[in-house]
Amino acid sequence: MRIVIGITGATGTVFAIRLLQLLRELNVETHLIMSRWAMATGKYETPLTEPDILSLATHSYAPRDLSAPIASGSFLHDGMMIVPCSMKTLAAVRAGLCDDLISRAADVSLKENRKLLLAVRETPLSDIHLDNMLALRRAGAVIFPPVPAFYTGPKTIEDIVDQSVGRMLDNFGIHTNGFKRWDGFNWKGKKEEQAAAAKREVASASG
Repeated sequence: MRIVIGITGATGTVFAIRLLQLLRELNVETHLIMSRWAMATGKYETPLTEPDILSLATHSYAPRDLSAPIASGSFLHDGMMIVPCSMKTLAAVRAGLCDDLISRAADVSLKENRKLLLAVRETPLSDIHLDNMLALRRAGAVIFPPVPAFYTGPKTIEDIVDQSVGRMLDNFGIHTNGFKRWDGFNWKGKKEEQAAAAKREVASASG
C-alpha cells in the first residue's frame, strides 16, 4: 500500500507524526511533503527536528518541488491525507490552486478519484471555511476534524491522538488495535473505573 501525507503549518503536528509512525509499523509506503510552516510548527510543538520527522517517511519531497512523482496522476497511490490541514491549504485545494506540492498532490488525488482526507484544524469556523469544506466534501474528499472522543476515557494526550489517527486510518481500510472503539454503554465497568480513580486521587491528596 502507498499513501501520500501532507503536513501543513496548522497546529497538530503530533497527529501527523503518530500517523507516520503507525504507517511505518504497518509497512505502508509513505510519501511525505512538509510545508515551510509545518517545519516551524513541528519544531515548536514537538521535540523532533525536521530531519527526525522526514525520516519517518519512506520518501519525502521539498514543498515546492512540482516535478516530484506525486505531482502526476500517473503516479499510482492509494490515497492522500493532509494532517493537519490549514485553512489556507483547504482554500487552495478547493480552488485548484496548485502553487505547491501539497495542493497539487491533493488536486491530483481528487481528479484521479483517489481518497483524500483533510484533517482540518481551525476554530471557530467562518462561512468561508465551511463553504470550502462543503465544496470539497461534494468533490469526494473526507473532511476529518480531529475531535477527541471522551467516551474512551483518555488519560493522556497520546490516547487522544491515537484515537483520532486510528479513525483516519479506518477511512483507508487500515485498521489498528491501538485505540478503544465504542462498544456500547458499560456502566459496571465505568463505575469501577471511576471508583478506582477516586481512590487514587484520595491517596495522592493524603500523601
